[in-house]
Amino acid sequence: MAALLAAPSAQAADTPPAAATLVAPAASPVATLQARWAEIKYGMAANAQAAAFETLAKEADAAVAAHPRDAAVLTWRGIIEASWAGAKGGLGALSLVKKAKADFEAALAIDDAVLDGSAHTSLGSLYYQVPGWPVGFGDEDAAREHLEAGLRMNPAGIDSNYFWADFLRDQGDDAGAIAAFRKALAAPPRPGRESADAGRRGEIEAALAALEG
Repeated sequence: MAALLAAPSAQAADTPPAAATLVAPAASPVATLQARWAEIKYGMAANAQAAAFETLAKEADAAVAAHPRDAAVLTWRGIIEASWAGAKGGLGALSLVKKAKADFEAALAIDDAVLDGSAHTSLGSLYYQVPGWPVGFGDEDAAREHLEAGLRMNPAGIDSNYFWADFLRDQGDDAGAIAAFRKALAAPPRPGRESADAGRRGEIEAALAALEG
């Protein structure tokens, strides 16, 4: 089983503030969803996260209903659904990752570069974490394609490099993973995203310790 469905790891790409198409940034609820996601992901006990992400997913549903053509909102609903799946674990989470995949694809159809490539990074992370056919839609080639697209759009980003590193680790390329994790660790801070940045850096440091130790 891939990691996303096998254990409550709640891995999902966390991205910079929205630059949504067709909706003015001030009107977008993305910042609220981002902040609550970080509180749950990095501030709650693992056994409480699934219920909290379920509640946040309902808020994301309302945001999408209000802003159906906002690619950033769609991306963040997908991130929340994927995080909920990771917290829930098991085959019961598969329907959630399928919904997340659909949201990322819908976001990319509206704006291929939304959130500096975050939809690509998020979709790529699903493709390598979800089991392949006949259980799921996992696909290493598709994962690489989307993760590389995310890197092209945000080459210095903490999340684009984190998930690229995690993919390389999953592929057995420890040297490449270490280099990418170190690049993620050196990413510039994101104003307003301090909690998410701190939590992600903690994950990166733990991954490096495991790879190097």
